[in-house]
Amino acid sequence: MNDKIIEDQIFQNTNFLKENFSKADYENCNFLNCTFTNINLSSFSFSECEFTNCDLSMCKIADASFRDAKFKDCKLLGLRFDDCNEFLLSFSFDNCILNFSSFYKLKLKKIIFKNCTLQEVDFSETNLTESGFENCELSGAIFDNTILEKADFRTSHNFSIDPENNKIKKAKFSMPEVLGLLNKYDIIIN
Repeated sequence: MNDKIIEDQIFQNTNFLKENFSKADYENCNFLNCTFTNINLSSFSFSECEFTNCDLSMCKIADASFRDAKFKDCKLLGLRFDDCNEFLLSFSFDNCILNFSSFYKLKLKKIIFKNCTLQEVDFSETNLTESGFENCELSGAIFDNTILEKADFRTSHNFSIDPENNKIKKAKFSMPEVLGLLNKYDIIIN
């Protein structure tokens, strides 16, 4: 917890590479069209905050707290969400680019990824029970010893999931994308 608390503020069209971004606990704040690229957000706290059309690519987020954070139309390249403070960690992503990010070993039950690009994202050992992947691009995403029970992949594409190495009981898939469960066998399907 930080000494400074900032509540109910709107930050708009701000480039935090040029303007100072104070280390604080941000509660119920909105960030619109802001640039955070490469900023060190370690130990910052964001509770019930919304980020819209923001660029947080390559930010350092070690021990940062995200509680009920919403990201819409954001660019979040290369973020290590697995370095965040896990206490009450919860967020949703709508129309975001999260390529090369990591959610390694996190408990993200019921998380929603909607219209997101998740190329080369690491979901290894992540608990994604009952999560939704709505219309997501998942090429190169890593699912290794991941819990995907009751997860919904029906509208997503380009995923490769090994059913022998992940828990997929009652997960939902659609044709022809369900063939991504057979990639490891290097078979030809006509």
